[in-house]
Amino acid sequence: MKPRPRAFPGLRLASLPRRALATACTITLATLAAAPATAGSASAGRPGSAIQLERLDRGLVAATTPGGVFLSWRLLAQEATGHSATGLTGANFRVYRDGTPIATVTDSTNYLDAAGTATSRYRVGTLVRGRQVAVSAAVTPWAGASRDIPLRKPADGVTPAGEAYTYSANDLSVGDVDGDGDYEYVVKWDPSNSKDVSQVGYTGPVYIDTYEADGTLLYRIDLGVNVRAGAHYTQFLVYDFDGDGRAEMMFKTAPGTRVTRYKRDGTVAEARFVTMPQRDIRAGYSHADDYRRSAADYRERLIGVFQGWDKHPEVVAGRWPSTLEAAFGIPPAYTYPLSRVDATALVDYFVDVYAPARSARNVLRNFEGFIVDGPEYLTVFDGATGRELQTVDYKPGRHDDGLMWGDYAMARIEPGNRVDRFLSAVAYLDGKRPSAVFARGYYTRSTLVAYDWDGRRLREHWYVDSGWVPMTNPFNDGPHGRDGTDPEFKTLTTQGDHSLSASDVDGDGKQEIVYGAATIDHDGTLLYSSFAVGPPESAVAGQNVRLGHGDAMHVTDIDPARPGLEIYTAHEGATFAPYGHAMRDAATGEVLFGDYTGRDTGRAMVGDIEPDVPGMEAWPAMPPNAADLGIGLFSADGDLLAPTTPGTNMSIRWAADLTTQIVNGQAPAETTIDDWKRGRLLTATGTTTNNGTKGNPALVADVLGDWREELLVRTLDSTAIRVYLSTEVTGHKMYTLMHDPQYRAEVARQQTTYNQPSYPGFYLASDTDWSKIPLRR
Repeated sequence: MKPRPRAFPGLRLASLPRRALATACTITLATLAAAPATAGSASAGRPGSAIQLERLDRGLVAATTPGGVFLSWRLLAQEATGHSATGLTGANFRVYRDGTPIATVTDSTNYLDAAGTATSRYRVGTLVRGRQVAVSAAVTPWAGASRDIPLRKPADGVTPAGEAYTYSANDLSVGDVDGDGDYEYVVKWDPSNSKDVSQVGYTGPVYIDTYEADGTLLYRIDLGVNVRAGAHYTQFLVYDFDGDGRAEMMFKTAPGTRVTRYKRDGTVAEARFVTMPQRDIRAGYSHADDYRRSAADYRERLIGVFQGWDKHPEVVAGRWPSTLEAAFGIPPAYTYPLSRVDATALVDYFVDVYAPARSARNVLRNFEGFIVDGPEYLTVFDGATGRELQTVDYKPGRHDDGLMWGDYAMARIEPGNRVDRFLSAVAYLDGKRPSAVFARGYYTRSTLVAYDWDGRRLREHWYVDSGWVPMTNPFNDGPHGRDGTDPEFKTLTTQGDHSLSASDVDGDGKQEIVYGAATIDHDGTLLYSSFAVGPPESAVAGQNVRLGHGDAMHVTDIDPARPGLEIYTAHEGATFAPYGHAMRDAATGEVLFGDYTGRDTGRAMVGDIEPDVPGMEAWPAMPPNAADLGIGLFSADGDLLAPTTPGTNMSIRWAADLTTQIVNGQAPAETTIDDWKRGRLLTATGTTTNNGTKGNPALVADVLGDWREELLVRTLDSTAIRVYLSTEVTGHKMYTLMHDPQYRAEVARQQTTYNQPSYPGFYLASDTDWSKIPLRR
């Protein structure tokens, strides 16, 4: 098979002044608690250890199958002490049924009890050097390979425009909010009228619930009318940020955000709004405010902006046209500062003549439902009670409704679009404690801020800002792919994706933020921003341009034959992007292979779906001209393996042999798990996925049992989250993926915008060399 062509010539990496890149990819990792776990206890990093991870219990789960009762449990990271040909060594396990030992398991963390029944009670004892040192809590089997977590659906509503809406369970995250070693489940509820940030119209409020595994609702957070509903607005982080063994929650809030706490019987115990700063109260803001703009409100706002045109800083500095007539390309007709009458006339011209002439989709008379004014906050909540711990201003603020962000500059005029693109992540920036990272903007001005939470106060770790993208005319310009004004971070613009990852790409033991086609080092400096030369057939032929924005990104050790980690991405710049999909070196950003597609390549995926081929495979969403482009399924080093590919919605580690499976299904269709070789492995009858064409489950993560991932997906009527467990017996022994710092951080950010799979910081596939799996002692 002929080798794949490598990167286009002339690659330039825009690494503005910083120290030399690390060349080693040695993973310096955690030292966890040396003492073995006791029954019902937790295990995590001891004081002074290298990295803080969760204190998890045994996670024992049992499920009835046609062959008996399948048992699965966790190996904790500190219990693994060595390697074998098929897995890790260390603690072994004794299985008890109804108080009687029935097996000793040394080569895995699962067992099939052929004699088990639906009423059997199981425990697992931990054996260290042949001596039992702990016994798990007892469990009884699920009725099958799944169980339901009951949900309490919010009431339906009606928008100010008279549109009725209902609720569906959407993204989900997990955290041990009460410190008992078991995960609780945090569910975001989206209204049926949730919108992409570019779509016009009102939405219902967003709700975030926290449930115990039995469906007990602990509290509900109503974000209120001043936070719009949609994939881009609410990124909720659930994590133990201060190391006290209990998870907190952080996300963007606003006046009107309220927490309702429930008693065990389901009745309301307490309801409180988040705390507004005294500055905002003195300014007249209140929790009764509604900042959603009607079409008339938007017209009134534009009138005010036009009246103040001659005083706008960009106009005063001479960077923008001095008159609106000059900006619109019409003869001068008015005296500045504009009177209200003249500003109104220009607004009507802009809305009814100028905007539709730019694009037939610019129907600004219908612009309503957006929130472009009012305070914006970031709130830290106690994970167990929902109690507000601290509320601060969201950084950076919106500044305006998108004028400076380029929302009026493109042919498609979209107020409130680029300004309201949000991302979030958890990252071990210092190699020890988790930080929260929140981002705003990625097409033009691009910003990220990292915070540390010490249990009482947020402390800013660092702040990154590309600066504004200069425009000569905010009503007619092309700000994408143009440098910002900050000397260091100017090339960050247009490089961000609809998600981000935390990964130690340079091997220094501290996680970086992989921000699409650029990477921020752990200390908040720019590690690199990836550029490449446009091929002859592109609209940027011979130019050194950004790889640019995309919808999908995967960061892990994809090719174990190469040192370090790789990044595989899709790019939507069409003819203005040098690649439609690309594999890059994670430490340097260098493109290893890829293809120019000339189209918005919407998605991409990696996984071990061809176990006979070394490394993981990579594949983009297939464009109509894929055959002409030579695009399909690629090996880790770029060989074209097949002209056809699996789906790209979500992957899952479901099989016993460490291969990768794909989660398919787009609402209202049922969810399935499919194997590239074996076909359909699961039809999750009565369930469906989220987020339209993205087809995402609520969550895919290793939340129970052994190292394999569970599928968490909503039922068709959203009365429950259904948790599916793989019951294939595996002979591989591996610690829970939740004790790998990259994987755990990725699970916390999985719900961010366009959900992406979670990956460990090392190579894990059917051809894994177990001697290279990092131990956590």
